[in-house]
Amino acid sequence: MLRLVTTSICLYCQRAQVTPLLLQRTCSSVTQEENPLVIDALYDLSVDISKVRKLKGWVLRQKPVYVNETVTLLRDIGANETVIARVLELHPEAILCKPEQMELQKQLWMSVCANNKDLVGIVEKFPASFFTSSSNHDNQKANIEYFQTLHLNKRIISKLMASAPQSFSRPVKQNQEMIQTLQKTFLDLGGNEDNMKVWLQKLLTQYPYVLLKPSDALCDNLTFLHNRGFTSGELLHLLSKLRGFVTELNPESMRLTLSYSQEMFRCTEDELRRIVLQCPALLYYSVPILADRFKGLLSAGVSVEQITETPTVLELTTQIVQFRILKLRSYGYDVCSGSLDVLNGTKKDFEMSYGKLRLRRERPIFNPVAPLRTED
Repeated sequence: MLRLVTTSICLYCQRAQVTPLLLQRTCSSVTQEENPLVIDALYDLSVDISKVRKLKGWVLRQKPVYVNETVTLLRDIGANETVIARVLELHPEAILCKPEQMELQKQLWMSVCANNKDLVGIVEKFPASFFTSSSNHDNQKANIEYFQTLHLNKRIISKLMASAPQSFSRPVKQNQEMIQTLQKTFLDLGGNEDNMKVWLQKLLTQYPYVLLKPSDALCDNLTFLHNRGFTSGELLHLLSKLRGFVTELNPESMRLTLSYSQEMFRCTEDELRRIVLQCPALLYYSVPILADRFKGLLSAGVSVEQITETPTVLELTTQIVQFRILKLRSYGYDVCSGSLDVLNGTKKDFEMSYGKLRLRRERPIFNPVAPLRTED
């Protein structure tokens, strides 16, 4: 039972080294007091009580709670004390789940996890996906069975459940409708049925929330780009390269971006389509972001023609571009007169290109007429 004696809360506050101001608020202004037994249990598990209070303090005033049962389940699947403390700090609502509910979730997740280690990793990163309402259990089970009929492997399904749990909590029919729309679109644009499974896996892995989007958005985006002159094959290319384009964008945002890009590149519609196909991410950026990146490149002495030849340089932030240009110049490479390809890529890609330039400058030049050293 909850103890409503003020001094008991104050004694615990002293143990937790709460500031006098917070102590005063806790003891005088909270009508429903924290459960001291819960506080002690979490404290003994090395849970940061102050973090729980700050983010989800309401959990500490709930009843009934199942701290011991939650900890036992986590230990049973192989979670160590550090992981348990991290899970309860990030998602203290876990202690509100009934034991039978947690057991059902454990069985459900083990059907898509290869082993306990994989399950622990998911619970640690996505505790809210594991400790969920029991009312969604039937929908979760039905959705798992449906995705298995698509021949998606366990790893894909478990990752999808973890990163987009809402899509598994809703009726399976809604997911079926979106998946069927995606499959039909892929085939209608000329996609090969043998490649559709791989494409769908990549789409769901990289953009799991696509299932929660309206299918009409995909049709609207495709219709807009088709009216701008993109062929079915080119749309399939965009669909495969820019997976978020499926529903994340909208015709109006793309119209503004394309209009601004055409003005900056000073190009025709045909040339603009070529640039977009070379750099599909161009469709994502808003006009202010593109303006800032164009300005940064032009102020560094880069020409519009160079950007046209290597539009993927616009995927880099202005700060990254400026840093890389300065670093290349320190070793004698002038981006204003050379290719911008050296600027592209990840940090690792750039370091490799930069390293080659540095070696080229530091390596001694071979003199073919210099006498060879020989032993006396």
